Amino acid sequence: MSPLRKRIKLKGRLKRYMQTSIYLGLLLVIVNLLVYLINVPSGLVVTCFLLLYFAVVLSLQLYNNPVIMNELISFATQYGQVQKVLLRELEIPYAMLDETGRVIWTNEAFERVVHKEKGYRKSITSLFPSITREKLPGEQDMVEMDVAFHDGSYVAKMRKISLSEMVESSDIIAGEGYGGYLIAFYLFDETALRIALQEVDDQSLAVGMIYLDNYDEALESVEEVRRSLLVALIDRKVNKYISALDGICKKIEKDKYMIVLRKKATELLRENKFDLLDEVKTVNIGNEMAVTISIGVGLDGLSYAQNYEFARNAIDLALGRGGDQAVVKTPDNITYFGGKSQQVEKNTRVKARVKAQALREIISGKECVLIMGHRLADVDSFGAAVGIYRIATTLDRKAYIVLNDVSTSVKPMVELFKTHADYQDDMIVNSQQAIELAGSNTVLVVVDVNKPSITECPELLRMCKSIVVLDHHRQGAEIIENATLSYVEAYASSTCEMVSEILQYIGESIKISSEEADCMYSGIMIDTNNFMTKTGVRTFEAAAFLRRNGADVTRVRKLFREDAVEYKAKADAVSQAEIYRGIFAISTCSSEDIQSPTIVGAQAANELLNIRGIKASFVLTEYQGQIFVSARSIDEINVQIIMERMGGGGHLSTAGCQLEGVSVSEGIGVLKGTLDKMIADGDLIIE
Repeated sequence: MSPLRKRIKLKGRLKRYMQTSIYLGLLLVIVNLLVYLINVPSGLVVTCFLLLYFAVVLSLQLYNNPVIMNELISFATQYGQVQKVLLRELEIPYAMLDETGRVIWTNEAFERVVHKEKGYRKSITSLFPSITREKLPGEQDMVEMDVAFHDGSYVAKMRKISLSEMVESSDIIAGEGYGGYLIAFYLFDETALRIALQEVDDQSLAVGMIYLDNYDEALESVEEVRRSLLVALIDRKVNKYISALDGICKKIEKDKYMIVLRKKATELLRENKFDLLDEVKTVNIGNEMAVTISIGVGLDGLSYAQNYEFARNAIDLALGRGGDQAVVKTPDNITYFGGKSQQVEKNTRVKARVKAQALREIISGKECVLIMGHRLADVDSFGAAVGIYRIATTLDRKAYIVLNDVSTSVKPMVELFKTHADYQDDMIVNSQQAIELAGSNTVLVVVDVNKPSITECPELLRMCKSIVVLDHHRQGAEIIENATLSYVEAYASSTCEMVSEILQYIGESIKISSEEADCMYSGIMIDTNNFMTKTGVRTFEAAAFLRRNGADVTRVRKLFREDAVEYKAKADAVSQAEIYRGIFAISTCSSEDIQSPTIVGAQAANELLNIRGIKASFVLTEYQGQIFVSARSIDEINVQIIMERMGGGGHLSTAGCQLEGVSVSEGIGVLKGTLDKMIADGDLIIE
C-alpha cells in the first residue's frame, strides 16, 4: 500500500460499519465472563469460540481493509471521470470564468451555441457585449440577466464559486486569507419561449377611435346632392385601409369610427407613420376643404376595457392638440404622429356658450376663486386671469390671482390694478398666500396652461377638489387630469380670446372696465403677433367685443413700448442668427441687464420669421440656471412636435422648452441633433 493510501482512513458511517464485528467481539467477551459465573466448562467452550471468532475477524480486517480502500479510491477516480464527461456532454451550455470574466473552460453545448472550438480563452464580453466586467458577480453570489446571441435569446446565470477552502487544504499552495473565486456560467435558451410570447403579444387586442375633425365644415363646402358621395368615399377609404390590416372598422356615429386591430397591425401603422391621415385628405369631389381625421389607439392594457379607455384618452389628446394626427397610448407611454396642419376654426359658438354656463354654475357653488396661470406669466395668462376675476366678482365671489414673479411684459398691467382704487389690495397673491386660502369651498381656475408642472403653484392642483382649465395650447402627455371643467381649444389664438367669448355668455349683468378690456385685448394682440398669426373670424369678433367695452389700441401700444436695452438685445439676437439647413434660423439672446430675457427671446424668434425662406426660428436664452428655447413658425413646420422631443410643448406655430444642465452652445447642439434626427426619421419633411 502506498504511503498516501496509508494516511487515508475511513470515517463516518462506513468506519462504524467496518468496526461492527469488533464491537460484537467485545460483547462476546462480556457474555463469556457471564457464562464462567454460571458454568466453567461452558465458559471454556465459549472462550474457544471467542478465540476462533477474533482470529477470523482480525484476519478479514487485515486482508479486506486494503482491498476496500483500493476499491473506494478507484471508484472515486472513475466517478470523477464520469462527472467530467457528463459535465462536458451536458446539454445545458456551461462555462467556467475567472474573476475578470475570461473563459477558462467550456462544455460542448456552450461551444455549439457560441460557434467556438474547444480551448476558447477570451473574455466573455467578446461573445456577449452586454456582459461587461461590472455585471459579473462581485459582492453578489448570483447574477441573472437576459442576453442575445445571433438570433437566439438566453438567460445567463453566473454563480460565484469560492476557492478559499481549496487553497487552505492544499499541500502545495500557500495562501492565507486568499479570496479568489471562479464563476460558473450557465445559458438557458428561451428563444422558443420568447417567440411564443411575442406571437401572443402580437395577437393581443388593440382598440382605436377615428374621428372626422371637420365633418360639418367639409360637407358645407360641397353641393348638397354630392354630400352623401363624399361621406361614402371617406367611409370606403377608412374601411378599406383597416381591412387591409386584418382589422374591424365599425361606424358608430356620422363622424366617428371604432376599430379593432391586432397589436402587430399597429406596428405597421407606426412604420407607415399613420399614412391614413394623408390618404383621407385626398378624397376630393369638389369640396373646398380637405377632410382631416384624428386617430386614437390604446394597447397593452390589462383588459379590453382598459384598452378602450386608453383609446378614448388618446383620441381626446389628438383632438385637444388640434386634430389631423394620431395618438397611441399605452400604460407607460404616449406617442404622437402627424399634426402637421393648422386646425380649422369652428364657426359655431355653441361650445363656448355651454362652457360659460358650466363655469358660472361651478363658481356660483363656491365661496372663493383662485386664478392661476403658468410660471413667468405672460400677457395672455394675466389678461385671461383678469377676465375670470371679473366673472367671479360679478357673481359675488371673492377672487384672487396667483402671481409670484412679475415679468417686464406684465408689470405695467399689474401696476395698473395695484394702484387703481376700484380693486382690492389682495387681488394679486403669491403661492404661499394662495395655499392658505385654498380649501374645500374653493375653485381653482387654471388659464393659459394645461401642464401641471409649469403652473404658478402646482401644489394648488392637489389641494383644490374643484378645478377648471381654460387653455389654447395643444395638449401633451402631461395634463391636468382631475379637472371638473376642461375647455382646451387649440384653434383659439389666445386664452384671452376664449375668456372674451365666455364673458359674452356668462350673464347680461357683467360689466367690463376699460383696464380689464385693455388687458385681454393685449393678450390677444401679443399671442397673435399684432393679429398676424393664428387669427380667425372669432379672434376679430373677440377683439371687437373688447373694443366695445373700452379697450384702447393707443393705451395698449404704450403699455408695450420696450426698454432700450431690451430692444438692442432683440436686435442682436436677430443680427447673429445662424441659418441652419437653409430653412431654420437659430440664435441666442443675452440675458444681461434684462429683467425678462425669455420674453425678449420670444419676440426675437417672431422677428426671425420675417426673413425670406425661413420656415422656423429658435432662440435660446439663459435664465435662472436654465436654457429657455422659444420656437416659432408660420405654417409649414410644426414646432410643437420639435419642442416635445426636447421636453416642452406648445402650438403648431408657437412652442418652447426648457433645458437643464447644459450651456447655450450645448443647447444649440441638442436642438440641431433633434432636427437632424426628426428629418432622418421622416417626422419633419423639408422641401
